[in-house]
Amino acid sequence: MESYSDACQTDFWKAVFHAEYSFVEERLQGCKDVLSVGCGPAVIEKMLSDRGFHVTGLDVSREALNSAPDEVRTIAGNAEEMPLPDSSFDAVIYVASLQFIGDCGAAIRHTSRVLRPGGKLIALLLNPGSFFFREQSGKPGSYMRKIKHTDLAGMERLISGYFDVQAEYFLGIIGEKLFESSDPGVAALYAINATRQSQR
Repeated sequence: MESYSDACQTDFWKAVFHAEYSFVEERLQGCKDVLSVGCGPAVIEKMLSDRGFHVTGLDVSREALNSAPDEVRTIAGNAEEMPLPDSSFDAVIYVASLQFIGDCGAAIRHTSRVLRPGGKLIALLLNPGSFFFREQSGKPGSYMRKIKHTDLAGMERLISGYFDVQAEYFLGIIGEKLFESSDPGVAALYAINATRQSQR
């Protein structure tokens, strides 16, 4: 946890977090109550809170949550069970966390359950086909080595069972250079922007 916290303070990762925050914040317009699943130390969640969103962070790691800022309400728990009431959020976000959850199907089912009618799901997925992913996952101790789901099309199909889905590649990264890109070979993230289906 300490090494992760140290990495969060580097200029490169600050830039990555800001790019992710800007992408998510733009798509949360009209939302107020936001659940972030796998929030860790809640870096991006703090930015959203500063913009007036009511943010709840859910994570299995109590150690990570101990580093979260006071502005973000935090709950220790796993996404497969999601100990939260039905219809309690306008939006649920997964910022590079969904692929690390063992039972993604259960997580998405609960995501739909805790959303209000017409609620939004924003999932930023790591793109295994990108230069950035290959570079990072090749490093000893990289958290990307713990990824459980690399089939982006399969993840999109899973989500589309509960949500109306739009998806796009996002955020080119080569070395420590960040730039706009929708090229699957260089875009580090695959972003799913989805709306809860009314019949669910």
